[in-house]
Amino acid sequence: MKLASRIRQVSPSMTLAIAAKAKAMKKDGLDVCGFSTGEPDFDTPKHICEAAKAAIDQGKTRYGPAAGEPALREHIARKLQQENGLLYGSENVMVTNGGKHSLYNLMETFIEAGDEVIIPAPYWVSYPEMVKLAGGTPVIVPATAQTDYKITPEQLKAAITPKTKLLVLNSPSNPTGMVYTRAELQALADVIVEADIWVVSDEIYEKILYDGAEHVSIGSLNPEIFKRTIISNGFAKGYAMTGWRLGYLAGPVEIIQGASTLQSHATSNVCTFAQYGAIAALSGPSEEFGIMLSAFTKRRKAIMSMVDDIDGLSYVEPKGAFYLFIDINQLGLGSIEFCDRLLTEKHVAIIPGAAFGAEGTIRISYATDMDTIERGMERLSGFVKAQS
Repeated sequence: MKLASRIRQVSPSMTLAIAAKAKAMKKDGLDVCGFSTGEPDFDTPKHICEAAKAAIDQGKTRYGPAAGEPALREHIARKLQQENGLLYGSENVMVTNGGKHSLYNLMETFIEAGDEVIIPAPYWVSYPEMVKLAGGTPVIVPATAQTDYKITPEQLKAAITPKTKLLVLNSPSNPTGMVYTRAELQALADVIVEADIWVVSDEIYEKILYDGAEHVSIGSLNPEIFKRTIISNGFAKGYAMTGWRLGYLAGPVEIIQGASTLQSHATSNVCTFAQYGAIAALSGPSEEFGIMLSAFTKRRKAIMSMVDDIDGLSYVEPKGAFYLFIDINQLGLGSIEFCDRLLTEKHVAIIPGAAFGAEGTIRISYATDMDTIERGMERLSGFVKAQS
């Protein structure tokens, strides 16, 4: 059977593949320490669940508007205004089936064959594949540890061609945990405005920050960059709502209308009663979010200390998200072989940097409990020592 060419050029998600293998090993009774998926190990806060349950009891179980429940769109617009300095109205917002879906909708709505999309590497695994599915061309711009895995304005300017339409920006970053400063964003914004291209800012980790790091939305810097900015965000990471599949896209009305039309034919609407949980997330108490951030902060400190004691590994200290991005070049193993052997021999699941466009690295998610972190890092240490 011959599948469509568009799907033949897309690579399966290595993150999900490794997570599936780890789950299969666990099912067979093996003790696997999982560091592969970016999923908070907390239950969704109670008031969010109660709001969704109440919505079910109130009969909010029918089809809804393709762009999302009006009340949720209004709450998201208010959040973007108050927290991010982005002057959007509800007409500039659509609700999607997860943050990933917001980006997919954008690419299918905005990118055409021949368009180039600049993607800094290391990148989240799905960015290039979404561009390919839309018929566009991913242009990968590599960043290194020397620049804290951030691209420079000079790199961006050099990558822009007459075919360039969009830059994908992710801060705080998956997989590196880096956070662009206000000054760094301003320098990139100047290039974007001068070249008259667009930027989509993936801000799904905005609430997970450390050591005084500040999240700045690039669209808030000045009116000119705001005109060229599209926002992707969601509830999965900051609110421990991964399985709820709730995200959103914000930008010019024309883009939102186009993406809503696409969504109306692809998925109709987002789960109606789940959206009332999202309203509670935005409007309810925030104490539990502080508890989650405190736990991530402790785990981050612990895992960095443990990795510091393993010769041959190095990393750039993450300022956001919940990942440690580790350089393994000194060990002489490719990242895929390293991760496959680590899982097979030591039952530790992590993601190879090849999945993120950064061979010679690995990504560890510390969105897991301290016991798993301690056991997993001890096994990682033993594996690395055995290579020397």
